[in-house]
Amino acid sequence: MWLIRINEFGDELWQKTLGTNSDEEAKAVIQTTDLGFFIAGNVQNSSKGYGSKDVWITRLDKEGKEISQLILGGKGLDEVEKMIPTKDGGALLGIYSRSSEVKDSGVRNPESKSSTGSTATRNLISAASKQSSNFGEGDYWIVKLDKNGKVEWEKNFGGKGDDHIRTLALTSNGYIIGGESRSERSGNKTVGIEDGTDLWLISLNERGDEQWQKSYNFKNRDILMGMSVIHSADNQSSKGILLGGYTQAEGRIQENDETFWILYLDSNGNEQWRKHVTGESRQKEERLSDLKLNRDGSIVLAGTSAKELGKENWKIVKLGDKQVSDLIAKYDIKIYPNPVSDYAYVEIGFEFKEADIMLYDMSGRQLQSLKTKNRVAKIDTQALIQGAYLVTIKTDANKIANSKLIKK
Repeated sequence: MWLIRINEFGDELWQKTLGTNSDEEAKAVIQTTDLGFFIAGNVQNSSKGYGSKDVWITRLDKEGKEISQLILGGKGLDEVEKMIPTKDGGALLGIYSRSSEVKDSGVRNPESKSSTGSTATRNLISAASKQSSNFGEGDYWIVKLDKNGKVEWEKNFGGKGDDHIRTLALTSNGYIIGGESRSERSGNKTVGIEDGTDLWLISLNERGDEQWQKSYNFKNRDILMGMSVIHSADNQSSKGILLGGYTQAEGRIQENDETFWILYLDSNGNEQWRKHVTGESRQKEERLSDLKLNRDGSIVLAGTSAKELGKENWKIVKLGDKQVSDLIAKYDIKIYPNPVSDYAYVEIGFEFKEADIMLYDMSGRQLQSLKTKNRVAKIDTQALIQGAYLVTIKTDANKIANSKLIKK
């Protein structure tokens, strides 16, 4: 795995490689609340693992120093598909599992080498075996890590067929996990399938307990690639779930196969509407890679488009949807992270051509001032002492907005 960290101008801050004598592949990187990183990937036939392919998690500090490594797996093949940060500074992993549980004590600490292979390091790497059994050919395996990279809980979901997890998202009180299913009602799957593969979504609370599960069908092989959750302004409730994917032709070809689609659900998983997204650039083979919901309510779909497989170009589509936009909490100014340690980002939520951003202490003394034409600007808070400050935005149209910033 090759990691390069760059700043917002594209300048390199550091780079490093992570690896062993086995073959590794990187799948996801997230930044945690302490500004460090979790890197998730897969490792094949590792002497420190459990099966033919295991999940490999590395935790770094913000300077790129390795803090810990963790191998997760069972007796078979386990591939991490998605990792997202959790509110408590940990991570949630969505793993496609074709393995059985390992009947041992769970966690062990084999000796390992650093990424350069030159220094033997004890206690850097640990291994945690799969403790939950599969129901079928392939299952959803969900693993929650705490902020120190330790396994907090794990859950397995599946039927007797092949169920392939693709994506995860945070809700106000837990998580949504989703992918494609070929299983009828069996195992702990309580919904059936209509045709080919269906989308299968499961809502979990923060402890991993199931709240509900639902399935959706577009005919043929339906593949879920992206998911966004719409949150309330106070983040105390979830208003809806936006899904994106494509349908791969299998046997009988449907009219909208190999076309981007989006599916909108309410917070309980009930379908509200679905749309296929073609446009003038429609080609024969179109496969979505991911979907993102912007803070202004617009939707971005990104994937590939080709007249035939192997000759793909990128295709990016930006949509506006009034129904979705009306659910997005409107704001004048957002500051994140807040509380802040080194740098904060100020996001302006209304239209403007040029704005002044001022930072004041609570006595009203101006400490910083900068002009921006961008919706998001960066301010340096390293020299500030711990306490509360006021950020004020003033635009060329004399619109003013204020928000409090906390230096920790």
